[in-house]
Amino acid sequence: MLDFMSLQTTSGNITTISLVYSLLLAFILSTLIAITYEKTYRALSYSRNYVQTLVLISIIAATVMHAVGDNLARGLGIMAAFAVIRFRTNFKDSRDIVFVFASLAVGVSCGVNGYSIAIVGAITFIIAAFILYISPFGESSFFDGMLRFSLENEGDNKQELEKVMRKFSKTFALITLRDMAQGNRLDYAYQVKLKKNVRHDDFIEALNKIPSIKGVHFMMQEATVEL
Repeated sequence: MLDFMSLQTTSGNITTISLVYSLLLAFILSTLIAITYEKTYRALSYSRNYVQTLVLISIIAATVMHAVGDNLARGLGIMAAFAVIRFRTNFKDSRDIVFVFASLAVGVSCGVNGYSIAIVGAITFIIAAFILYISPFGESSFFDGMLRFSLENEGDNKQELEKVMRKFSKTFALITLRDMAQGNRLDYAYQVKLKKNVRHDDFIEALNKIPSIKGVHFMMQEATVEL
């Protein structure tokens, strides 16, 4: 039977079984981190390549740490080699960078045979990510999204619009009001916070019943923030 603690030897005396074990553990833990990223992702620009990168980068980190071992010259040589590479990938979300660092940390821990650190650290990170995902921690948006439409510049239409907005929304704020068709129509942009248990479809359907309304678009807050 494979003795877990016996594998935690020094990097300078690495054995084949220990190398295989560390790379396999890095693969498993980084896969769990990648799955966590996929399940807790909320933005728009989802990338399958990025998720796979989270797994591969951990294996690379573990391999590099095994290659360096306790040899200072090797470490300087690898640093010089990596310095030649120019990484130009831009991250839209700082959360993506955090997941990259998590995979790197797991790979480095496995590469120096710190298996207990890698396992405990990965599990703690995954649990924290899911807790933050399901909790309202960090939410500061007062509105659900932005509503845009155009309406004929008549008093009756405006009164009907006011009734619908007050019926379905908890609060709303006018962002922009622009003339169209030489003042015959008005283009509206509102920030809207819907009432509890109000469906977006019902809200849009009620708006479309207003005479002369056109181009009703409701953009969710998370989408507008990223765009």
